Amino acid sequence: MALPEPLRRRLGSFSRTVFTDGRRTGPPHPGGRADNEILSSLPLQMSLYFNVYYFPFWWLSTVVMLHLKYPVLSDYYKFILITIMILASLIEIIRLYLGYMGNLQEKVPELAGFWLLSLLLQLPMILFLLFNEGLKIQPLERAVHIVFVLFLTFQVIAAFVTLKRMANKLATHFGLNEFDQLEEYPLPDVYSLGKGEGAVSMAGRFTQ
Repeated sequence: MALPEPLRRRLGSFSRTVFTDGRRTGPPHPGGRADNEILSSLPLQMSLYFNVYYFPFWWLSTVVMLHLKYPVLSDYYKFILITIMILASLIEIIRLYLGYMGNLQEKVPELAGFWLLSLLLQLPMILFLLFNEGLKIQPLERAVHIVFVLFLTFQVIAAFVTLKRMANKLATHFGLNEFDQLEEYPLPDVYSLGKGEGAVSMAGRFTQ
């Protein structure tokens, strides 16, 4: 399963805009490229690995606590909790998949999608579950939410650093390709053309 091409292009454009170092206009030493450099983050991958095993435990604990306190919750919070549980479960599956694909295969659009889902959707929802006292938070819930927030916070930071490296490498690689094309197909020598035209005009004057 892959991201739709229009979404990949948008995420790729977003990554180049946000994560590329604007001060880097080109490679300082074109001959010293490192095409085989590994950009995947080992700490991020380890975090994703443990997150895969932790999420079922978090989900089961949250569902059990929701079942136990459901009768004492207001209808408003019952609806909110059920909605958040459904959304968080779907987002987590997609988020972990994009994280694995983006980090292991060094795919910038997938990793950017993982970073956005973590920062803008999953982290705010878990923080809401952790700090909203109207949800009748139980000690077990607070403990599992804190661990989940730590996972998400670390992954947001690690993915940001990894995305900057990947985006800068892509920008450098693009600049090197343009440089190679200029070397392969050089522009006409304007100065020599000017000299040639001058020589033709001088020759015309002598013939007259």
